[in-house]
This record gives sequence, C-alpha cells and structure tokens, in this order.
Amino acid sequence: MNATTHTVMMKGITKSFPGVKALQNVDFAVKPGEVKALMGENGAGKSTLIKILTGAYSLDAGEIHINGVKVEKMSPIISEQLGISAVYQNMMLAEHLSVAENVMMGSMPTRFGVLNTKALTQKTQKILEKIGYAGVIDPREYVKNLSASQQGMVAIVRAMSRNAKIIIFDEPTAVLASREAEELFKVIHWLRDQNISIIYISHRMEEIFKLCDTVAVMKDGKYVGEKRVTDTNEDDLISMMVGRELVHDHYDADRKIGAEMLRIEHITNKRVNECSLTLRQGEIIGLYGLVGSGRTELARAIFGADSIESGEIYIKGKLLKAVTPRKSIDHEMGLLPEDRRRQGLAQKMSVEHNLNMPIYPRISVMGIINRMKEKTICAEYIKTLAIKTPSPKQLVRNLSGGNQQKVVVAKWLASHSKVFIMDEPTNGIDVGAKEEIYSLINALAKEGSSILMVSSYMTELMSICDRIIVMRNGRLVATVERPDFNEEKILSFAIKQTT
Repeated sequence: MNATTHTVMMKGITKSFPGVKALQNVDFAVKPGEVKALMGENGAGKSTLIKILTGAYSLDAGEIHINGVKVEKMSPIISEQLGISAVYQNMMLAEHLSVAENVMMGSMPTRFGVLNTKALTQKTQKILEKIGYAGVIDPREYVKNLSASQQGMVAIVRAMSRNAKIIIFDEPTAVLASREAEELFKVIHWLRDQNISIIYISHRMEEIFKLCDTVAVMKDGKYVGEKRVTDTNEDDLISMMVGRELVHDHYDADRKIGAEMLRIEHITNKRVNECSLTLRQGEIIGLYGLVGSGRTELARAIFGADSIESGEIYIKGKLLKAVTPRKSIDHEMGLLPEDRRRQGLAQKMSVEHNLNMPIYPRISVMGIINRMKEKTICAEYIKTLAIKTPSPKQLVRNLSGGNQQKVVVAKWLASHSKVFIMDEPTNGIDVGAKEEIYSLINALAKEGSSILMVSSYMTELMSICDRIIVMRNGRLVATVERPDFNEEKILSFAIKQTT
C-alpha cells in the first residue's frame, strides 16, 4: 500500500483491552472515490478499527495516514478536521431540534452573536439540493417527525456540512425498508462520484454486492484479506469471515406440531385491525410485512406491551383478561423486542441481572433475592446457550449483538416461557451468530415451544418457518404455507390489495 495513493491508510494497527486483544497488526486502506465494505462477525474488530480512525479510541501500535500525511495522534476533533465523518445505525441525532440545527451543530451561523436562522436554513438547503433531496426534507422540520430513512439523510447532510472526505456508514439500512435503502444507495453513489471515500459496514450481503467496489474481511481482530466484489461471492466471503460453510436452509422437517399454544382473535388497537392467528406447539410461524405494516405493533399487543381496544388472546386455550406483560410472563410467554438494546435489555446492568430479571419474584423471599439461585440459573443458561462473556458480572452492553440476543432468549427460558414472540431476532447480527440463533429457534421448537418470528427479511423466514403470515396496513392479509413459499407471491401480498 502506498500512503500517497490512498485517502486512508492504517498500518499495523494493534489495540488491547483488559483480557482482550481487539486488533492484531491490522492493515486497512481506502482510495479516493472507493466504496469499501468492511465485513466480519461481531467481535471481529470492525468497530474498534473504526473508533481508532475516528479518534474515539487510541491505538497501542501502528500508524494512520490521511491523504498521505501521518497523523501522530488521532482524536475526535482532529478526525473531524481531517474530513472523517461517520453515519451510524443509531443516528445520534438531537430529535427535539430541527434538521438544520442538527446539520450545523457545532458551527451555527450567527449575526452579532445571535443565531442567524435564515443562514442556517439556507446552508442546509444547499446541501440537500446537492444530493437531490431538496423538497423531500424541510430544513425547518423537527428530526423527531422524520422517517428513519430521512433521519439517515440528515446524518449524511451533517457529514457533508463538515466537508467530509471520508464517510463511514455503520449498518445504515438496519431500520430501513428496501425502498428507503435504495434512496440511501443513490446518495452513496453520488458521494463516490464526488471522489469521497466510503467505508461501508453491513451484515447484508446483497448490499455489499450492489453497492461496493471492494470488500475487506476481519476475523478475531485480524485482517483476513481483501477482494473486489466482482471477483468473489457470498459463500467465499462467509468462509473468510467464519472459517466454515453455512447452511442456507434451516428448516427442520422432524419437528412435531402439537396442540394449540396461542390464539388471538380480532385483536384491534390504533395500529392493528381485526388480527387473528393460531400458533401451535413446536410450530414456527413467520410474520412478514413492509415497514409500517404493523408487525411490531401486533407483536407488542399480543404480549401486552401495547394496549388493545378489542379482541381476545388465549394461551393453551385459556383466555387472558386485561393482558399485561406480567400476565403474559406468568402464562409462559416471552417477547424478544425489535430494539433489544433499549427494550430487551438493561444495558448498564450485568448479564446475571438481565438474565434473572423476569424471575426475581420467583427466587426472592420477602423481597430478598436468593443470590445462590441467581448465580446458578445464570451459569446454567450461559452454558446452555454458549453465551460468550468473560463473566456473569460483565455489563451486557459490552457483549456482541449475537450474545446480547442470547441473553434475551435466556431470560425467557429462565422464566419457563413456551411461547416466544421474536421481533427481528437476527437484526444487526453477523452471519455466524445468525446461524446460532436459527439453531436455537429450531431447538426451542423441537422441544415443544412455539415461535412467532417477525422479520422484514423474507429469505430468513422462508428458510425456517412452517408458514408465513403477511401483514399490510395493520391487517393480516394472507397465509402462505411452506410448499407455496415464493418471494414474488409473498411480496405481492405485502404490497398489493388482495381481492
């Protein structure tokens, strides 16, 4: 690698944390106008490498060259001054402020010491016009009123307002529908045409082949290799990432389907309308729909996280009256929410505390927790689910996405759940961890549990489910049995009006 021909050149990057060697002699470089994918399983070292580039972490050894010039000590301020900016999955925007205020934050135009709102709006509008998004986003609109894709655009505009020459995209489509993602790809192509260097991190293979020029792969804190996307394929990249071939069809035909476990009839609230379905013992049902179809809202209503205006919910034939999360838990139902970080886990608490949270009433006497039971139960499920954590006392926020998801599953297993509602269970998880989650779902079903699996990723539903129920505009509009699975057919139900 030649530092003078690359916008970014990182050589021999090494970084350790207590008990963990996060990066070992990693080389990584990006050319001007190149879209380079950075891939690897959770824990491979991608985030650490990016945080070193943006100055959030200091390096233990190695060199960073930006536009051919060695940076002696990187910091967030120096990184921004050098034209490095990042757009994260969690957009990190101030939702209570306007688009323009978010874009120009830190460099607000003033006049006589007073904020110049006219200049603020005009500067933002010019950048929106550059990327062809004028008229779609109003600079004066509050960010909280924007869609997920529009918020993503605000993050990009903010990067451009700082004259970014290197933009890092970290799982930017995780919360976007396919149409919204396409809009984002158009902007990334425009950025590439402006000779801006793009580092693109994603677990979605189809995006890598659609968008990127090259792909660099990391594994266990080491640089594995780099390929042009035209010279490789999915299986090749997966092999580089995990060191083994992965299964594409996860369906277990040996599962036994038994008696009814969950039945909902005519569930209605502000977001869902007249929804009815039945889930049986050992069955895996997929719930598919586009963003805004009401999938998550239905999942939350069934569990009692959102109230229902009418309709009935039965578990093992018994009617639940005044459904609440506590009653659902008592009736052996568990919810893995779409946003596991905010809704499924207490990030600042330990693995042990998170895992035992639903069952503290059961392992306590007069409000005093039986610490021995707490430790024993945690150790049991860490072993059963192969949760990778240095200690039960480790803060759950420090685990990888796949292991965080295992903790969520573990807490419902500990509470003896038999009905699992899983909302986007593999979102933001690497390919290897996805395999483990699929295996876990199959194992649960084989042991007699029932799974309602909500996903916007049709391929994964088709690979594991007995049937797929399609949702549109708050209604369940079609049921497709496994022998009839067809992507075009399922998508047509999600988009078109049925007769």
